[in-house]
Amino acid sequence: MVTESRTNRGRWAGARLVVVSLIPALLCGFVFAEWLPSDIERYDAYTAAEPCTATGDTYECLRTLPFTVDKTVVKNTGRNARYEATLSGPGTSSLTGTVPFGDPGPLLDRLAPGDQVTAVVWRSTIMALSKDGVRQSSADEPRDEAQMTAGFGTLAGLVAALGLAFAAASLAGYGGQVPWTWRSLGKPLLIGMALTCLGVAFAALLLGLPWWVVPAVVVPFAAYAAWQLHRYRLRGLTDSSPAP
Repeated sequence: MVTESRTNRGRWAGARLVVVSLIPALLCGFVFAEWLPSDIERYDAYTAAEPCTATGDTYECLRTLPFTVDKTVVKNTGRNARYEATLSGPGTSSLTGTVPFGDPGPLLDRLAPGDQVTAVVWRSTIMALSKDGVRQSSADEPRDEAQMTAGFGTLAGLVAALGLAFAAASLAGYGGQVPWTWRSLGKPLLIGMALTCLGVAFAALLLGLPWWVVPAVVVPFAAYAAWQLHRYRLRGLTDSSPAP
């Protein structure tokens, strides 16, 4: 009865893990099917955009418009850092409003109410501000950072795979037994996966490598590391078993 009850608990735990693992699996699918292609398309379209002409559609081209700074917000303290500039300009009411930035410099922290700035507008959104030769990109400007997005998606996929592996172990009756425990296998693998995804993605970004290098390197490495760790834990379990 005790064994049967434990088996039933293991099966329920395995079933729950399968359901929970669907969350990072769906997130991984969203990143690679929607988020990443959209970011790449937007960046390519922005870099290919030409300055607007006197006639024609102004949505896809780059417009240069004058604005007046109404106020700025540069908040560096705490977790809720804010870097914003509120702008207004004659005849551009649809673009008047708050422009977010990722950093205080090199221009935002120099601006004061009443300053005149020049804005680059693309797809009805302010992409950058400039004044006296100093230019700063807004948080809305597309960036060539697909490697980091790929790293996030890869991590989500690996977390899903890890959860499904533990689910399979629980369904097979190994749940809660070494090496299928959080401390023995789950925690070190999760930390290792996160650090590997971050490290490879950041290195690919710095080196200018294509985004697909990230999953191509991380997935085989993570699979090999998981296999080796599993073998190591099993070997340690065998070595610690009392001799008959």
